[in-house]
Amino acid sequence: MKKILTARYVLPVTAPPIERGAIVVEYGKILSVGTLDEVRGVFKEAEVDDLGDAALMPGLVNCHSHLELTVMRGLLDSHDDDFGTWLTTLAKARAERFSETDISNAALAGAIEGARAGVTCFGDIGRIGSHGHSSLKRVGLRGIVYQETEFAPDDRQAGEAFQKLTASFEILRKSDTALVRSGLSPHSPYTVSEPLCRQIAEFSVADSIPVTIHLSESNHEEELLLTGRGFFSDVFSKHGVEWTHKGRSATHFLNDTGLLRTGTLLAHCVKVSDADLKMISDSGASIAHCPKSNAKFGHGVAPLAKFTSHSIKTGVGSDSVASNNTVDLFEEVRFALLFARTGDMPLFIDALGAIRLMTLGGAEALGLESEIGSLELGKRADIIAVSLSAVSQRPINDVESSIVFSSGARDVILTMVDGEEIYRGGRILTVDESEILKSIN
Repeated sequence: MKKILTARYVLPVTAPPIERGAIVVEYGKILSVGTLDEVRGVFKEAEVDDLGDAALMPGLVNCHSHLELTVMRGLLDSHDDDFGTWLTTLAKARAERFSETDISNAALAGAIEGARAGVTCFGDIGRIGSHGHSSLKRVGLRGIVYQETEFAPDDRQAGEAFQKLTASFEILRKSDTALVRSGLSPHSPYTVSEPLCRQIAEFSVADSIPVTIHLSESNHEEELLLTGRGFFSDVFSKHGVEWTHKGRSATHFLNDTGLLRTGTLLAHCVKVSDADLKMISDSGASIAHCPKSNAKFGHGVAPLAKFTSHSIKTGVGSDSVASNNTVDLFEEVRFALLFARTGDMPLFIDALGAIRLMTLGGAEALGLESEIGSLELGKRADIIAVSLSAVSQRPINDVESSIVFSSGARDVILTMVDGEEIYRGGRILTVDESEILKSIN
């Protein structure tokens, strides 16, 4: 059945805002976008759903998350100033404090939080990928869930680690749907050896499997890759790990292994050089920009201006709530926009550019731009409504500016994926949220 969604504004992203705009949806697809008068004149029989004083826009794309770490919100904040200790404390807490049921419930809670915040699509990394995969399906969200490698930086571990990874991936892929797909995530250049990266790259290319990896996130990482010394080297020595891959930047390391040329989604990229960015651009890889997480750790500001000047496909990600604390892409994109305006190479992204980053930019980074990211004829009906009725948003002199600078996750009043409402009027419609909240308190 055809349905017309209408509101005070429609923001297509690829076209100017439409006052008293409307979107026609049928069978999960967008049939038309225009003014309410225009579409009602053509689709006279369609039911009209008026969202009132709100903006209809594409669903937000969170292209880097760790839903299964939702259980660790606020747990590690006292270690933010020491990334190495933060990582080791996380690993210890996960192994000793939380059960697999805890992790599963956490992933579901994270998916619910995302839906409430207008996120319709996740690029999610999971050490146990089935938890994120199941959670997105239960809530009704779209996404790619990347099965992550275990700790395997030693060349001697490559064969066994690759077998474990691909076995987990094949099980995960069997439960793929039209909305939720599977990918691979070699965790990072400091936890995955060169031969293992090569095997993953070959496996990915042979079957067009999406890949994501953390890259150039911290000084610890670059110190190890360039000199073979520092925090990670000390950890390797403690555990008897042989590390022989120094002398290259993390990006150069990925390029040599072939992983950079698999259309890989690179998370963070804080410490990249101009030479690194040229390699990334030439390879066709994309970037998940996570400004809040980077700032919280004191890692620095990723060079968004240079991502743009090198024409690198870029979206935004929240990272885990263990390192960010919320899944609010409105806030995330404000950080991205404001940080980009500072420093030696200021980039004045306007409000539309910021909206594009958290919608179509994220879709491009995940390789889903033909399906989602903008409100256009033939695309899937992943749509959200953002209320504009708060006193903190008024007056509305520029609706795109109001969305970027005056709105947040709590202003979302509708989240629709593939034409199906999954959140409306303060309620998740697909799962019993109260039961999930009880399980993670």
